[in-house]
Amino acid sequence: MRASARVQANVRRTLVSAGAAAAAAALLLTGCSSDPADSSERGGRSGGKDGTTTLTVGVFGAFGLQEAGLYDEYTAQNPGIRIEQTSIERNENYYPQLLTHLGTGSGLADIQAVEVNNIAEITATQADKLVDLGKAPGVDRAAYLPWKWAQGTASAAKGGATVGLGTDIGPQGICYRKDLFEAAGLPTDRTAVGALWADDWNKYLEAGKAYKAKAGAGKAFVDSASGVMAAVTGSSAQRFYDEQGKVAYKTNPAVRGAFDLAASFATEGLSAKLQQFTPAWDQGFANGTFATVSCPAWMLGYIQDKAGPAGKDKWDVARAPKPGNWGGSFLVVPKAGKHAEEAAKLAAWLTAPAQQARLFEKRGSFPSASAAYRLPAVSGARHDYFGGAPIGEIFARAAEGVPVTVLGPKDLVIAQNLADIGMLQVDQKGRTPQEGWDAAVKAIDNALDQ
Repeated sequence: MRASARVQANVRRTLVSAGAAAAAAALLLTGCSSDPADSSERGGRSGGKDGTTTLTVGVFGAFGLQEAGLYDEYTAQNPGIRIEQTSIERNENYYPQLLTHLGTGSGLADIQAVEVNNIAEITATQADKLVDLGKAPGVDRAAYLPWKWAQGTASAAKGGATVGLGTDIGPQGICYRKDLFEAAGLPTDRTAVGALWADDWNKYLEAGKAYKAKAGAGKAFVDSASGVMAAVTGSSAQRFYDEQGKVAYKTNPAVRGAFDLAASFATEGLSAKLQQFTPAWDQGFANGTFATVSCPAWMLGYIQDKAGPAGKDKWDVARAPKPGNWGGSFLVVPKAGKHAEEAAKLAAWLTAPAQQARLFEKRGSFPSASAAYRLPAVSGARHDYFGGAPIGEIFARAAEGVPVTVLGPKDLVIAQNLADIGMLQVDQKGRTPQEGWDAAVKAIDNALDQ
């Protein structure tokens, strides 16, 4: 398989909601339509004179389902159904409207998309307004990754319903420049490269030191300390909240450990000191400014786009030190929709393994249904730009190793301040790790009114 060079659907979903720069946001406009002026137009409606039923789907950005032809396929199999999609370009605009519509019970599409950074709030506060899709016809819990299924499931105290079916995920690898590794005397074969840091993020730091020793001063090993921190925290079972749903990032050694480890890439001179999803970072891919970057599956298309034809066969992808996830979305069905039963059937079909495999093949969105990993479109997938890397195998292995992570409603706020307030000061302004941590904690406390 040759993944497209466009910004993948997950880039749009995860990064724009995380406050990505305007340059990244501009890439998200293709294929997106505006919201209907009258939000009441969203609700599904019983059909016209031909007796068809119209189901509406509300998404953000170029979500991929329509672009991959899945709606056309479903309606061909179900002649009595029509599907209409509306899209808001940015999740930061889409999600508040979704909450408003759920609160009023009006203006909702029959199916609504939810980004992973918002799913914890949805399951905690809106589960009673959504259909239990775990009971929908055709849904097989065993076909999905346990950790992804858990993300879309409300707590027992909230009824325990699975209200969100996962569409895609962002299992992580490490993308690296083979030519820069060779020049620094490091192995270039992806298996040997993965062995450099197998099972330990500290080994990734040691590999960076070995790279610097041979490559020389001014040769950055990673793009940014913040990128390392995001990857390390993404591989932890507990991050910003504890199992009781309380904010716990200050006392969780995994979070502070990730912060301090990532800060070491800055203090050891291994970072290019770039802020992700800015023009300078984009240019760094083309210029060989850094040798490695934490790399979820969806970032392959981003790198291909930014590094351009000259980067073909220079970039490759190896396993990450530990399995982690960055990105992904869900489909939910509001009970207030006019066609909840038919919508649940459609949501189940769209997220079934066969359809997820086709979405991956056509759009590069990695499946959240582990049963899809056995299908040829995934198991045999290779990426020409990355030296024929067996991306289906690499990312399936990563996906199956991701821990069930405790998510909280303000994960995004905490992560963004740790990166943009705390780590950026260490990476770009030369502050000590403790000073960066203290600044981040202060900003987070203010944001959470603590």
